[in-house]
Amino acid sequence: MRDVIIIGSGPAGYTAAIYTARAGLKPLLIASSVEAGGELMKTTEVENFPGFPEGVMGPSLMGNFQAQAEKFGTEVLLDDVVEVNLEGDVKVVKTGLGQTYEAKTVILATGAAYRELGVPREKELSGYGVSWCATCDGFFFRERTIAVVGGGDSAMEEANFLTRFASKVYLIHRRDSFKASKIMADRALSNPKIEVIWNSEVTELHGEGKLTGVSLRNTVDGSASNLDLEGLFIAIGNDPRVDLVRGQVDLTSENFIEVDGRSSRTNIPGVFACGDVIDPSYRQAITAAASGCVAALDAEHYLTSH
Repeated sequence: MRDVIIIGSGPAGYTAAIYTARAGLKPLLIASSVEAGGELMKTTEVENFPGFPEGVMGPSLMGNFQAQAEKFGTEVLLDDVVEVNLEGDVKVVKTGLGQTYEAKTVILATGAAYRELGVPREKELSGYGVSWCATCDGFFFRERTIAVVGGGDSAMEEANFLTRFASKVYLIHRRDSFKASKIMADRALSNPKIEVIWNSEVTELHGEGKLTGVSLRNTVDGSASNLDLEGLFIAIGNDPRVDLVRGQVDLTSENFIEVDGRSSRTNIPGVFACGDVIDPSYRQAITAAASGCVAALDAEHYLTSH
């Protein structure tokens, strides 16, 4: 019987592991067999994480997280959780390798996946001109020509934010009107640095080693065109990884795990959630790490009181 099992290994999961391990709870962190380390493993240079004035590569940062968690006694398992039973005092976690683990508490740090366009070479050029996070990567595109794909509030926000750096921002949307709120859409439409390309979708990425442009298809007449770019920001939404716990923990209207106020407590006693799987707004490594700290302290308090 474990005190704590942590499912997920991004900044939230590893921070929860560091705190619970230092509290002597000997956590088991199940990191995934394929996506250990979370979304930062797909990132090149990270310049906005505190403590690294010269920046740090995403995989290196996550390696440091893991090393620190293991230093204090976290057991890291590279396997996938395929089934959980979270009801009752004993939580049951089953993995893809056929192992079953029991714990008094479970911390869910399964994260959220950015939606991809689904075009060839998208993953290959990730971090080399293709990005899903303007806050993370906008600084690298000073005086560059870039584009944002999307039509919701997130796309409007990212396009406006990127005008602080880029000389020109195209906003590519597959329809003839935005689904964003009027105030956000008006803000983007009135920005002199932003030009909207309506009724268009990205079909191809160009460039060897780094992005140099995209091919577009008009969704009305099917005509094709090319657009020279040095950066492409994809803002078509993200999907919290909740399939594992759907039907057990309560979810919000946006399908994120619902927690009690600023805590990490879910509707099930002894089950806590943290990081991007509870956060539709910020999705930053630093906020995920802080959320992992909250979950660890909540789990520790729960164990002490029980």
